[in-house]
Amino acid sequence: MRRLAIDVREALSTHPTGKARWTRCFVDELLTRELPLTLLSHQPLPAAWQRPSVQSVVLPAGLRWHFSAAQWLTAHRKDITSFSPTSFIVPFMIGGNVPVIPLVHDLIAFRGEPHQKKAQIIERLTLRRALSAACHVCAISEATRHDLLNRYRFLPEENVSVIFAGPYRASAPLATPDGRTILSIGTLCPRKNQLRLIQAFALLPEALRQRTQLVIAGGRGWSDREIIRSARETPGVTWRGYVSDAEYEELLSHATVFALPSLYEGFGMPVLDALQRGVPVLTSRRGSLSEVAGDAALFADPEDSADLSRGLQTLLTDDSLRARLRTLGPQQANTFSWKRTVDLFLSGVQGCL
Repeated sequence: MRRLAIDVREALSTHPTGKARWTRCFVDELLTRELPLTLLSHQPLPAAWQRPSVQSVVLPAGLRWHFSAAQWLTAHRKDITSFSPTSFIVPFMIGGNVPVIPLVHDLIAFRGEPHQKKAQIIERLTLRRALSAACHVCAISEATRHDLLNRYRFLPEENVSVIFAGPYRASAPLATPDGRTILSIGTLCPRKNQLRLIQAFALLPEALRQRTQLVIAGGRGWSDREIIRSARETPGVTWRGYVSDAEYEELLSHATVFALPSLYEGFGMPVLDALQRGVPVLTSRRGSLSEVAGDAALFADPEDSADLSRGLQTLLTDDSLRARLRTLGPQQANTFSWKRTVDLFLSGVQGCL
């Protein structure tokens, strides 16, 4: 069996976001399978990942990392398969020489919504070659798989597997709602749609708005100045910035409503975490969100602040709906797990190992 080499740089970040959290949870579960792994990074592995079956390869940080990783993988190509869960640069460089499995989270870089320019340029330059040279391709959701097959018609359908994600915690207690907090978690950017969410909050009836707060948690992203200005100037809205794992858990454990009305998502892990805790969710049907939330959330038009506001008002005032979603949410979340993700991954890529 070939060793599976994984780029884990982002998973070791001190401020992990979506892709980093996905990689961290994936590796945690994969380690339970006792497979021969090589974990490539720019820093030492955490103690929990240091095992007899794990080889650690530490390479120079920065731009040099990609060239060093490509060189190392090529030198060991006879017994290595490379899995790249966060970047297409190394697959772009080594494709055809080394068996490569890229994971595609989304195709945001190819859509009309504003996106981080550097990431957009890199993905547009590297993705096609990374896919064409891959021995197998993984997608994080059915929505992403659909987008991939529509855009890259050369991909055989049987060569693209959906592997999903799981809740950040394997289990979590039901939330104890405080009766006043609308929570939204995500990097500040136009795609996450925090600006319209703030506008929707401001449109709530005054009496309801006076006894409610909107808490936005997430680090700065791109094109976010107007979001920050609006958050600071709108009464009842608080921007917490990036939050630690402990703060993330604390916020979810007391939220009354969770709102993520994104314009597009490849998956939407915070939605899954809210569902797991029985927090009623307001979201959109864009990208993968309806696939993740199923029938356990309330949906609204993400480009209509008034519709978002009506959704917030419904969740805040309809006790029976909140009770129903509190039951349905954990049931829906239980259909996803990291065990399932790793099982699907290993099943899909067995011909590459």
